[in-house]
Amino acid sequence: MRLIRLGAEPSAIGADVRAALTAWGAGTGVLGGIALIGVQPPDCPVPLDAIVVLPKGVLVIVGVDLPDPGVKLEAPLGGQWKIDGWPLVAKDGTANPATEAVAAATAVAQRIQAMRAEPLPVSTVVAVGPFVGQVVQPTVDLNRGVRVLHPKPSTVLSAARELATSTVPCTVDHAAKLLAILQTTGTPPDAKALLAEGFSDAVSPDLAAASTMLIPKAQLRQAIGRKRLPGKLTWPYLAGAALLALILVVWLVVALPGDDEPADATPAPTSAQPTTVVVDGTTFVPKEMKKDQDCQAQAFGDVKAWLIANDCGVLLRATYETSLQNKPVTVLVADMDLYDAPSAKALHAIVVLPGSGGVHGLDGKPLESAAFANNTKGSHVTLAFAVYSGGEGGPALDPIAKQALRLPATR
Repeated sequence: MRLIRLGAEPSAIGADVRAALTAWGAGTGVLGGIALIGVQPPDCPVPLDAIVVLPKGVLVIVGVDLPDPGVKLEAPLGGQWKIDGWPLVAKDGTANPATEAVAAATAVAQRIQAMRAEPLPVSTVVAVGPFVGQVVQPTVDLNRGVRVLHPKPSTVLSAARELATSTVPCTVDHAAKLLAILQTTGTPPDAKALLAEGFSDAVSPDLAAASTMLIPKAQLRQAIGRKRLPGKLTWPYLAGAALLALILVVWLVVALPGDDEPADATPAPTSAQPTTVVVDGTTFVPKEMKKDQDCQAQAFGDVKAWLIANDCGVLLRATYETSLQNKPVTVLVADMDLYDAPSAKALHAIVVLPGSGGVHGLDGKPLESAAFANNTKGSHVTLAFAVYSGGEGGPALDPIAKQALRLPATR
């Protein structure tokens, strides 16, 4: 595991958390992943001792300093904590020191969702100390993905292995995006460092296909025909949908807490609003985002012609602002979700041609002379445009356009 120290740990037990993570060493010999130490993401109510981004999950580690060491700690999320049989009251008078920790983890999960990062499970680890020999938690709390423990290399490792269980490992590209939205200062590790920590390189072929160019005014060419997808759903699709719905209902029944849990056990955090996104050291400020079902109405050139003749599910567009050599830069990111991967590849073959068009900005006009980058992944085709705020273009904007491909196109 690679450690990145962004600030001091807010709790005394945080030093033990850092020591436990450091003991694993770099690389994937023990676990892998990246640990952000002393971090407070935007919209998070309190600074955190650590956020651990693993290939299969995210751990939010919050330290709770106990008044004295103990042999046995009873730590229910929705009730009174007791240490060696004596009630434990937090400094603010609450009977449950974990309430703030769960609220912080919820805020982190909401920011990850708001910024459209990798959908990894986000779990909570409450690190208690100076020392606790045994921690007792209700089964319902364990099932919710919360662990209360005294931080040692073995206990933190066990928690990570139990909680980070995503069936789809996080890719290098998504790990970089995830780290960028959690640490809004500094530069996330490069692809080589992320690969060394166990993140998947499955996205490499798509990134290798990304290209940049200057976009002149496009002229409409003859539309390229393609048959639409069949309008009727077959029995296997309906059966699969019914099975998915059944699994979702069962999951909700198991995962949601019972009615006997106090209503204030997990405070409802405020709605997360995007602040800044850092990609390879460049800070992007979100300005406006929009979702359209009618993709073709927002496109121009050959891209519009292709969309008229074919299907498109949804178009997501977002504008950002950044700067290059103290000059303000406007960035547009457009994500077109088509119905299948072959359709995405067919549209991408049009997009990469010089003068083939693109999509309008949110003001309904194309970004003339903008640096342009594009890629495709699955059923998605992503376009990114970068131009100086005065309308001037130039090759120096090419790196900005490439970086913009990793920006979210929606909240």
